[in-house]
Amino acid sequence: MPNFAAFVSYVLITTFTPGPNNIMSMSNASRYGFKRSIMFNVGVFLGFFLIMALSALFSVALYGLIPSIKPVMTSIGAAYIMWLAWKTYSSNPQVEEEDTRRTNTLLAGLLLQFVNPKVILYGITLVSTFIVPYYNSVPVLVGFAVSLAFTAFVSTCCWALLGSVFQRFLVNNRRTVNAIMALLLVYCAVSLFL
Repeated sequence: MPNFAAFVSYVLITTFTPGPNNIMSMSNASRYGFKRSIMFNVGVFLGFFLIMALSALFSVALYGLIPSIKPVMTSIGAAYIMWLAWKTYSSNPQVEEEDTRRTNTLLAGLLLQFVNPKVILYGITLVSTFIVPYYNSVPVLVGFAVSLAFTAFVSTCCWALLGSVFQRFLVNNRRTVNAIMALLLVYCAVSLFL
């Protein structure tokens, strides 16, 4: 992996910033308590692992069929990361709506991954630009998928544990936090071409 710092920055920023997984985890913990919401986080882990594994299969197959696709995938990945940087910079705090359905189940966490565009685009971008061009053995790809899923699990647990404090900090310092994260994402996108 030629730029480990860009890889880690992209993973941490994308995984720990607000998105459906983190918002739902925070919401579940505030409604049901941390212990009763942990199965949702386990579901996120399992679903995230499946999305990362499918992204790896897709990218390996695509690279195998069309070896010249790497520059195209890198450009698409960089464009997506730049779009994420803009969305991060210009985002506003989300307001939660009350919902009476139980959302703290393993199945809810698992299924959320398959309708969560942030995770799907994240998986395809990350795997096709940072992993598959450099690694293609099955054990290494599975190791990356498990590590990335575990990172998502840690993220959702952090949001559950520190939800109200973290949410208040993000709202109070939104512009500064968004600008820093956006600049780090721009660094990630530019580093793909260095």
